[in-house]
Amino acid sequence: FLVQQNSLRDAILAALNLNIFARHAERVRMANIAQMVNVLQAMVLTDGAKMLLTPTYHVFRMYVPFQDATLVPVRLEAGFYTHRDVALPRVDAIAAKDASGKLWLAVTNLDPNRPVTVEASLDGVTATKAAGETLTAPKVDSVNTFDAPRTVVPKPIAGTVRGGTVTLALEPKSVTVVSVE
Repeated sequence: FLVQQNSLRDAILAALNLNIFARHAERVRMANIAQMVNVLQAMVLTDGAKMLLTPTYHVFRMYVPFQDATLVPVRLEAGFYTHRDVALPRVDAIAAKDASGKLWLAVTNLDPNRPVTVEASLDGVTATKAAGETLTAPKVDSVNTFDAPRTVVPKPIAGTVRGGTVTLALEPKSVTVVSVE
């Protein structure tokens, strides 16, 4: 009775929560999702022999490089998304170096209507390439179904790099994770 489809909105909220946990890694030693299959915010939905991956699954998979990584401070000013009397930062981001020293950047555009371009100047890093995945869909409440299991799936994204500054063009209502080399 707890089966609940989850949407792109849920994936965006999952990314925001993972970012909060990463920013407080000195206190949060472990975080995980309690539900895995056919329940609230599930990663996987099944129906008999059929199975599909949810938008939340895709965010968790995209964030794998942040496991056991070292947080790198991020300073971001992208304005606010306002809906009625609620104002939220338009963009949220974290960065971390994995065990091999590769830098990862996760950026979430909360604005459901407008794309945003972000520039990242990375102290001590001479960037030459930025590539990864972005997760978005036609609507914020888009879902994967057994008839349309690929409505919300990540697609490749590449940033541009000039003078060591990485520029990413982010779609509205999106979660993007890139490696910076």
